[in-house]
Amino acid sequence: MPGDSAQVVIVGGGAMGTSTAYHLAQLGVTDVVLCERETLGSGSTSKSAGGIRAQFADEINIRIALISLLEFRNFEQKIGTAIDFRETGYLFLLDSDDDVGRFRAAVRLQGSLGVLSTELTLDEVLELVPQVSTEGLRGATYCPRDGFATPEAVVRGYAAAAAEKGVRIKQGVDVTRIPVLGNKILGVDTTEGRIKTDTVVCTAGVWSKDVAALVGMNLPVEGEVRWMHYTPEAPGLPDVVPLTVDFSTGFYFHREGPGLVFGGREPTIEGVATQGTRRLPMLEELPIQSSWWGYYEMSPDHNAIVGEATEPSRFLYATGFSGHGFQQSPAIGEHLAERVIGARPTLDLSAFSASRFEQGEAREEAFVI
Repeated sequence: MPGDSAQVVIVGGGAMGTSTAYHLAQLGVTDVVLCERETLGSGSTSKSAGGIRAQFADEINIRIALISLLEFRNFEQKIGTAIDFRETGYLFLLDSDDDVGRFRAAVRLQGSLGVLSTELTLDEVLELVPQVSTEGLRGATYCPRDGFATPEAVVRGYAAAAAEKGVRIKQGVDVTRIPVLGNKILGVDTTEGRIKTDTVVCTAGVWSKDVAALVGMNLPVEGEVRWMHYTPEAPGLPDVVPLTVDFSTGFYFHREGPGLVFGGREPTIEGVATQGTRRLPMLEELPIQSSWWGYYEMSPDHNAIVGEATEPSRFLYATGFSGHGFQQSPAIGEHLAERVIGARPTLDLSAFSASRFEQGEAREEAFVI
């Protein structure tokens, strides 16, 4: 609408954008408009496997995970929406001595920060998932407090809680232009008209690159298509199965009702099945009921890109999570909200600024699925 204005405009209505809106409202900032060009959660969030873990190699990601996990565990009590959070654990299967060494070092780091991860023997792996083939495996790690939740429910919960406090959520509204004068944002032009504002938070996933370009900023994010597949049954598997990852191939699976959800890096079901049946032979006998795809928003070093532009000022961004955006959305949304109001952030995420690439200070996250 002509003449509309807001203290903050958020671009992107997935888990990251709605989390930011919720945390802004919690900090007393409710003059906020969230613009989602389609429907809430319709981008990468709705295509996510919903995994939530603290097993990372980068200390910052571990700290982000610990804050996020706490919010996921308390989501229904705190925010009022059930998200079906299940602490089934994450199980990483390792088939090289180099990977065993890296994960062993990471387990030590994780433990020093309070994460209950541990190495497992192959016999212990079979106690958790008897149907797994351990052929060629050199080791494994496991954290019982990891798990997964329903991404769409998280988005609904954040959005409803934010809206209840006065945040305006606009669906089916595309951002077409962000006019800038000097170093100041003047507003956001949308398919419904201009919203006057001097503060924009970009949480548009793989499309963040396009949004950033509207203010002349380069966010080095590229979309990588990932497929997931659902089997309606999985006879013989335990009722509780950790989200299991064959690390070298990227094949993963977890329980979904009576069946399984599984995926990998390959663009075809044949490619995923080749890797999958090698590690989970029973997969060959299971029917595929449905398949879908979504984007990983990949950054050059597989780590998040989070920060605030210097030109123009008050353009904040969070993207490039390389497959772990949904699970980090609670802590990152809180961080962005703190940055917006000028509070000292709970986490120092300065190392994730986009400027690191220009300065030759890439920060690799090794444990990307």
